[in-house]
Amino acid sequence: MNRNNFLAVDVGNSWYKALVSDQGETFDYQMPNAIALFDEEFYEKPYDEEDVDLEENLIVEIKSPSIQDRREIFYIGKSAMQQKNVSLTSFNNQKVDEERTYILLFATAAYHALLTNPAEGDLQFTIDQLAVSLPTTQYKEKKNQFKQRLIGNHTVIFHKVPGIREPKEVAVKIQIEDVIVGAEGALAYLALTRDQETLMISDDSLVKDSFKGILIGDLGGDSVDFVGIKKNKPVASVEGEPFGINQFLDHIIQKVSKNEMYSFNSRSELEEKLVAGQSEWYVEPFAGVRKDISKYITPQMRLMAIKYLEHFDRVRSRSIEIKGASRYIAVGGAAEIAEKHIKEAAVKWNERGRPIELLFPENMSQLNVQGLMILAKMQWISKNKEYADDYAYIKS
Repeated sequence: MNRNNFLAVDVGNSWYKALVSDQGETFDYQMPNAIALFDEEFYEKPYDEEDVDLEENLIVEIKSPSIQDRREIFYIGKSAMQQKNVSLTSFNNQKVDEERTYILLFATAAYHALLTNPAEGDLQFTIDQLAVSLPTTQYKEKKNQFKQRLIGNHTVIFHKVPGIREPKEVAVKIQIEDVIVGAEGALAYLALTRDQETLMISDDSLVKDSFKGILIGDLGGDSVDFVGIKKNKPVASVEGEPFGINQFLDHIIQKVSKNEMYSFNSRSELEEKLVAGQSEWYVEPFAGVRKDISKYITPQMRLMAIKYLEHFDRVRSRSIEIKGASRYIAVGGAAEIAEKHIKEAAVKWNERGRPIELLFPENMSQLNVQGLMILAKMQWISKNKEYADDYAYIKS
């Protein structure tokens, strides 16, 4: 198994988080979910190319059956965040139907191939097993369509690559052999209960508690994905809601722009400040002028925390299968950012006689992508019968 290539991508509305297992070595990437159209006329050539970071100069063109207009060239990720015409995700965006999903996903895979094979010339990168995620609100209807659009051959052309000769282009041909799609939230449970390397059960007590019922609330950018676990398996009666942190981030960005004359380049820029903690909640609209923006952030985080708990309470009340669940678990990048405010809101729910005692696991924002890598490896093993005997204990 170690000589095969596995790619796990958590297709988030704010960030793409990826794990690559390449010939047995593991790599970790994060890319803002941002794209912007490239225009040669406005491209600013760097003064000293040696100082240019490839991650901040990602200009890509995608040739793929999944992309209709194959002539467009885009800035992606951190490069896009620096452009005036940056495009972020719309509310409740439909990931399978939007071409930005394929642009960013293929480019992330090709970026890994380019970083690990820095020689000039075209590259070939084969992915034996790709695992990707969808919100529970889109999973049932779209998973097969998503899989079909990802399998096959795709080419990513990197333009203006620093450090190579003119025309400064590198083409990466990606071959995706198989795809498995996982539901956000359920993947977090997989990561909480399985070891990433051996794939064996790593938390017996959580699996045991699942026989009484577990409810997981995965709070992301545009969705809160609820997953009920019963007897170590997801239950069908629990689904997500179109609610997430992006609407609150947008409100903060608008308030700061109007009142402090500072424009954030993207939601990702604001999220990085929130993750860094309150000591970093300042902006500098002009050189030497520092403005405290906590008065815009705190009320929005409190409001989001209250609404998150309202969704939690509604879901636990209406599902017969997980009624009386033994554990309620908060996961996801937005839950990690708002953990303090969610805990404060939970105290008030307790005072009102409807206690919600949430468990906040470590590394909440990474659980889905870790679960995807586990899913990719398990899928690969199940397909390759010649390895079944070696890994039979995994299914025990």
